[in-house]
Amino acid sequence: MVITTLADTLVRSVENVTDTVNETLFEPVIRLGVTGLARAGKTVFITSLVANLMDRGRMPGLVAAQEGRFASAFLQPQPDNTIPRFDFETHLNALTAPEPHWPDSTRAVSELRLSLKVQPAGLLSGLQGPRVIHLDIVDYPGEWLLDLALLDKDYVQWSREVLERIEDRPEATAFLQMLSGTDGASRHEETRAKHLASAFTAYLKAARGAGYYDCTPGRFLLPGDLEGAPVLTFAPLPAGDAPRRSLAREMARRFEAYKAEVVKPFFRDHFARIDRQVVLVDALGAIHKGPKAVEDMRRAMADILGAFRPGRNDFLTRLLMGKRVERILFAATKADHLHHSQHDRLAAIMAALTREARDRAQFAGATTEAMALAALRATTEHSGTHEGRVLDMVRGKLLDTGRQAAFYPGELPEDPNALLAPARDGAEAWLDGDYQVMNFAPAPLTLRPGEGPPHIRLDRAAQFLIGDRL
Repeated sequence: MVITTLADTLVRSVENVTDTVNETLFEPVIRLGVTGLARAGKTVFITSLVANLMDRGRMPGLVAAQEGRFASAFLQPQPDNTIPRFDFETHLNALTAPEPHWPDSTRAVSELRLSLKVQPAGLLSGLQGPRVIHLDIVDYPGEWLLDLALLDKDYVQWSREVLERIEDRPEATAFLQMLSGTDGASRHEETRAKHLASAFTAYLKAARGAGYYDCTPGRFLLPGDLEGAPVLTFAPLPAGDAPRRSLAREMARRFEAYKAEVVKPFFRDHFARIDRQVVLVDALGAIHKGPKAVEDMRRAMADILGAFRPGRNDFLTRLLMGKRVERILFAATKADHLHHSQHDRLAAIMAALTREARDRAQFAGATTEAMALAALRATTEHSGTHEGRVLDMVRGKLLDTGRQAAFYPGELPEDPNALLAPARDGAEAWLDGDYQVMNFAPAPLTLRPGEGPPHIRLDRAAQFLIGDRL
């Protein structure tokens, strides 16, 4: 039995090495991770990226397409048989239907393989035929990524940090009231544990709705098939005695089980294999919610970067299956909610929000970029006069009412510190500005042959992420 197990392990190891050598030397694979916090637009980003790589009429910023070296792209069965396939066709149908609508949000890990046939560039390109490069796109919720920071904490430390963070938040009032009548040293009762976990989960959902980004553990928000399991039935408790069979001792045990049985497998099976990464951010939504939301987002971006293993994938490293994230794109989404004259300001704010995270990645050898984009353009630009002043606006179909409306969200500052400074200082509201947001529905599309969905800078994002490998 032992010999059989060892033999199977050796065979699998040889197969893995063989696959890695073949992919490295003949048909290289780029594993692109796409994540972001709630409502950042992950599903739309992946759907539009794949559609525009298959029909490249709107991709002039992708050099291989511009030079005519990009021969074709086609979907293939994904290599991981245990991961759900990203439902590209259904999502594209939602965006291109006669009455288009936004597709469902990311709720679990999914994957898609797009194979690209590209003619090499350079002096010897004429002597070589086109080669195949596989792009494996891995979609996963950003809330799960934030959970990786839990690996460095024990239950007491995590509880202390959470309770300090939420003590002044109105969304936590009901949970804190329940906690005030709870003695962690008392004997564990499953009914009490479930009530505490339920109240804590309700707080996390309310906090996410209010614009906070520190809503961990992430599986409490997106439990999937773990809903109701003991591994998701715990909550923070004040520090104190934790005798055997006590509520606090059981909560600590379940916290450690969450790290061991939920967080670590995600890191090992999915995240640690990624070598290019996109982090999508709804920066406009955070700005609209106020300085505290902006500061919370800045901290979340730093925590997210801490979860990566940034560095450079050289030839030998890839052969030995040691993966490090080489390129990280921080993208402010929904740039179509602004007139193009403000896009540079949004990109500058995105760069400032992620400065700490990007500096850490660049020091480790990774290449980073911050930009403003819209994976699917839902608006057109419009200029109008208001109180004798000409305003640069956008026009689109409002998601709630279905009416067409022109919208001016406010003017973003040229200096990002005009937003970041009051955010760091804990200001309650913006002093000199009132930044609004509107939710637009996707516009009906008329696509000519060879064209993907309209976008803003998706081609530049693709060039940064995979252009060097094409």
